[in-house]
Formats: sequence, C-alpha cells, structure tokens
Amino acid sequence: MDGSSWQKEQISKAYVLAVATEAGATLADWNVDKDGVDVTLRRGQLMVDLQLKCTGSARVSGGDYTFDLDVPTFVKLTDPDRSAPAYLCLLVVPKALRAWLQHHPEALLLRCHGYWAGMRSDHAPRGNATTAVRLPRANRLDRTALDHMFEESRRMVRGHSGQGGG
Repeated sequence: MDGSSWQKEQISKAYVLAVATEAGATLADWNVDKDGVDVTLRRGQLMVDLQLKCTGSARVSGGDYTFDLDVPTFVKLTDPDRSAPAYLCLLVVPKALRAWLQHHPEALLLRCHGYWAGMRSDHAPRGNATTAVRLPRANRLDRTALDHMFEESRRMVRGHSGQGGG
C-alpha cells in the first residue's frame, strides 16, 4: 500500500529533521503552507526555506529526478523579494508504506533518499499548471547540502544572491 499524502509529509519532515539535527540546525514547521514553505531551517542567524515533496514513483530524466511543481508554489519559491533562499526537496520512498522503515534491535533505518534544487528567481515556469523542476542526483539532501544552503543564505544576507546547484 502506498503512503497517503499526510504520511508522505510526515516522513519528509522526519528525514529533514534528522539531517538538520546532524548539521546543527533547528527546524520550524509551518502550520499552513501559505507561502510555499513547509519548513524553515535555522542555524545561528541564517535561515533557509524548504518546500517538501515525497513520492514513491519518482520520475527520472537524463539520470536526474524531475518533479512537476505547481506554478503558484514555483512562483512563491522564486520570488526575488525572498529574505531566505528557497529549495525544493524531493524525498523518494519505496512504493510500499511498510518498506519505508526497517526496525533493527539497535537501529531504525529510514529507507528513503532526498534531493534538492535551488529555486532561482531568474527561472520562469514553463507550464501553466505545473512546471518541471530538475533535481540532480548529485544534490543529495544531506549535511553537506545544508551547509551549502546556509552558505547561500549568508551570501543572500550580504547581498550576493544567486542560488546554484540546480
């Protein structure tokens, strides 16, 4: 059985919380996704905004993942007036809900993997309802990725924006 929408949202947040904890960041969870942001990460005075998506049927194109993001959310994430850099994060889970976690005597294994794409203000949506966002396989959502995102936040605060990496 596939996970339902709320289960995919919860596993996405659990994944990001685990990675953020390793990276020394805290996570704020928004109760309403009004601005295209599901969670905001904070480390010191720096913040990054994440839109989280989860799928058991990831689309692969040219070796990378592609996700069809709705245009209103795309526009919010690429708004040049943002005060924090925004990223689309895609968590890929097994199709069967029971395969998402493996319990061992001394460990709990999340059987999923995440990727990210920087949402740049110089990109325009290519569709009317959705637009395809490419998430390179090299952009694993891990501690190194969060370090990159916080460095982008630092450059943005100092007036040198221009998100890269996807």
